[in-house]
Amino acid sequence: MTNKYELFAPCHFGLEAVLKREIIDLGYEVTEVVDGRVSFEGDEEAIARCNVFLRTTERVMLKVGSFKAVTFDELFEKTKALPWENFIPKDGKFWVKKASSIKSKLFSPSDIQRIVKKAIVDRLSGKYNILRFPEDGSEYPIRITILKDEVTVGLDTSGESLHKRGYRRLTVKAPITETLAAALISLTPWKKDRLLIDPFCGSGTIPIEAALIGLNIAPGMKRDFQAMAWDNILPKSLFKEAKKEAEDLIDRETKLSIQGYDLDTSALDAARGNLSLAGLEGNIHFQQRDMRDISSAKKYGFIITNPPYGERLEEKEAMPQLYREMGKAFQKLDEWSYYIITGFEDAPKYFGRKPDKNRKIYNGMMKTYFYSYQGAKPPRQRAGQ
Repeated sequence: MTNKYELFAPCHFGLEAVLKREIIDLGYEVTEVVDGRVSFEGDEEAIARCNVFLRTTERVMLKVGSFKAVTFDELFEKTKALPWENFIPKDGKFWVKKASSIKSKLFSPSDIQRIVKKAIVDRLSGKYNILRFPEDGSEYPIRITILKDEVTVGLDTSGESLHKRGYRRLTVKAPITETLAAALISLTPWKKDRLLIDPFCGSGTIPIEAALIGLNIAPGMKRDFQAMAWDNILPKSLFKEAKKEAEDLIDRETKLSIQGYDLDTSALDAARGNLSLAGLEGNIHFQQRDMRDISSAKKYGFIITNPPYGERLEEKEAMPQLYREMGKAFQKLDEWSYYIITGFEDAPKYFGRKPDKNRKIYNGMMKTYFYSYQGAKPPRQRAGQ
C-alpha cells in the first residue's frame, strides 16, 4: 500500500516556474507555488524519483505539517500535535537542522529550534512510553520555515544539498551552484544539437550542467540521499529503481558541441577535473581563451554565462569596460543568442543592446538579473532532408 505525502522543494527566488515544470514533467501534481518553494503530492516512489531527477532544487522535503504561530507556546503546542510517530521511530536520531523566519513574530532561530525539538520529544515520549531516547538509529533532520507567521515543518529527505551532484570536487572563486546553472539553461531554448559556449566558465558548472541536460543524465545518479536509511517510511530499493530508470533514459548516441573558455589556468584545471568526474569527456572542450577573442563559423549558437559581478570596489570600476567589450565580442557571432546572469544592474547600458527579456533571480541574498538576447532561429528542415 502506498501513502500519499505532501512534499515540497525549495528553489532560488525567481525560478519557481522552472521547478514547477520539472515536477509536473515527472508526473506529480503541484499543489502550491510560493516565493522560493513548490509544493506537490507524491508517494514513497516520488521521494526517491524527485531526489534522483530534479535539477533545480536544493532538497526534497517531506511535510509533517503547517500551522500559524505567533507565540512560542503556540509553536510548542502545535508542533506537539503533529503525528511525529508516523515519521520518527523509537531509536531515530532527530534534531532541527535549520530554522528560518521571514516577516514573522517568532524570529530567533535558536529558540525556534530548541522549542520544536522539545515539543517532538514530548509527543514521542507519550507515544513510545519512554523518557530518554537512545537516538542511535537512522537520522531524521528537521527543517522549519516561518513565513508571515505560517510555520512549515518538514523532514529533509535529501541530506546533503542536491546541488552536490558528486562531480564538482574542485571550485574557483564565486562559483555558480549546479542547481542555479541547470535552471538558467532550462530558461533558454538551447537544444543538444546547438553549439553552446560559456566564455567565463570558471570550474565548468554551466557547460557540465548543459551536458547533463543534453544527454538526459539525471543529476542524482552518483550520490546517496538521507531517506535511503528511512526503512520505516520507504524501502531503499525505490532509490535503486529510480537510478535504474535514470540509467535507461540516458542518451548515449548524441555527441554534444559545448565549449568553456577562461583566462585562469587553475579554473580550467578544475573544470577538466570536474568534467572527468562527471564522465562527460568528449562532450565539452575547455580552453584558455580571452572572451574578446570569441569566434565561430557556426550560426545559431548560444552563449550562457556568469561573468564577474564586480562585487568588490576595484572590480566594480572595471565593469563598464568589461560589458562594453562583451557587447562588441558577442556581436561578431552571427545569429547567436546570449544569456547572461549578473549582479551588475547597468550591464545592458554598456553591453550596447537592450535585452529581449530580463528576469530577476535571487542568488542567495544577492539580487541578480538574467538578461536574454534572443538570436535568429535556424530555418526549419523540410521532411526528408
